[in-house]
Amino acid sequence: MMKVVAFNGSPRPEGNTRLLIGQVLQELEKNGITTELVQVGGKKIRGCTACMKCFENRDKRCIFDDDILNDCVGKMAEADGIILGSPVYFTDVTAELKALIDRAGFVSMANGGLFRRKVGSAAISVRRAGAMHTLDSLLHFLLISGMVVPGLPPIGVGKNIGDVMNDDEGMAWARETGKSMAWLLELMKKSDVPIKTSKKH
Repeated sequence: MMKVVAFNGSPRPEGNTRLLIGQVLQELEKNGITTELVQVGGKKIRGCTACMKCFENRDKRCIFDDDILNDCVGKMAEADGIILGSPVYFTDVTAELKALIDRAGFVSMANGGLFRRKVGSAAISVRRAGAMHTLDSLLHFLLISGMVVPGLPPIGVGKNIGDVMNDDEGMAWARETGKSMAWLLELMKKSDVPIKTSKKH
């Protein structure tokens, strides 16, 4: 069975970002795809130090094993699809999500491209400014990792918790993203495209 794992970079576990991601996951589940939501915002996760140990060891892990990163990398490597969600913090992603993509990206590259040909998307919640820059940060990670992105990821507008549910266009956009991810995953499965490519190089 195919699986998509989503990472919530908001320190508010039940905030607008979680609600937006939830719309995507619901559509995936309707199409028979297993989903998992991992809370990253507010958790202990250090930034990358560029120590290059992951390139020396090539064991699909970061040398620093005192936070949630290696567990997240394992889930990303095993999944068929990945979703990254973040609110806009000073016109960019949260610090926790930035740490995740920096370190996970390095571990992936060190091991031959752990995330290559997976289906990737994102979800951004915003109050006013910075949505496109935040989206750009997440798309850069998805694309440099070799993932396939089925259309532009959703952006939901809201200030207080729950406001994003009143953004009809944003909610519809999120549901369409879920449908597009499900369609692409099924198409790749039928075409025998090797989604998981965790071979050591």
